[in-house]
Amino acid sequence: MIRHAAAALTVTIFLSGSAVANPTTQDPTKVPAGNYVLDKRHASLTAKVLHMGFSHYTLRFNGLDGNFTYDPANWQATKVTFTIDPKSVDTNDPAFNKQIAGYFDADKYPDITFVSTGVQGGQDGKGTLTGDLTFRGVTKPVTLDVTFAGAGHGVVPLGTRLGFSGVTQIKRSDFGLSNSILNQFAADDVDVIFEGEFEKK
Repeated sequence: MIRHAAAALTVTIFLSGSAVANPTTQDPTKVPAGNYVLDKRHASLTAKVLHMGFSHYTLRFNGLDGNFTYDPANWQATKVTFTIDPKSVDTNDPAFNKQIAGYFDADKYPDITFVSTGVQGGQDGKGTLTGDLTFRGVTKPVTLDVTFAGAGHGVVPLGTRLGFSGVTQIKRSDFGLSNSILNQFAADDVDVIFEGEFEKK
């Protein structure tokens, strides 16, 4: 009986998840202070580059990590740190994954990092996040257009979860990612799209 009751409760929570897990606020001043870490199960980073003018070829990075410390009284000073494993690039083609990781010099530069330097906006959940992107040993400033989906307790009643989307565009040549083969097949502009959820620890 206990096992059946537990199973029923699990199903009830699962079926009611859409109501239970909705964000409760988009106001950054109402988000609880604390340390937040990336929920890697609910995060994605993709890059899209125009392939010979025919399509926007998409790369996904599976090795992600990130965190920030938040103070609602001074949320504009929030510092975000994000790390990407260049060897985790996924094109749905294992052989091509290794080739792309080779272009990234992943053995020499095992991490792609982003460290924020400023946050602006915040009205209606819209803003910008500026920071330094280090890729292949080169550091350049980038600005992401960020949407704050909101804060709430998520699927854990006593937890706190935040959701964000971010987009930016970089030039691969700015990071030394340029040679005759790449220049023949891929455009210089690369669109970067991030979706992620963070949990309070």
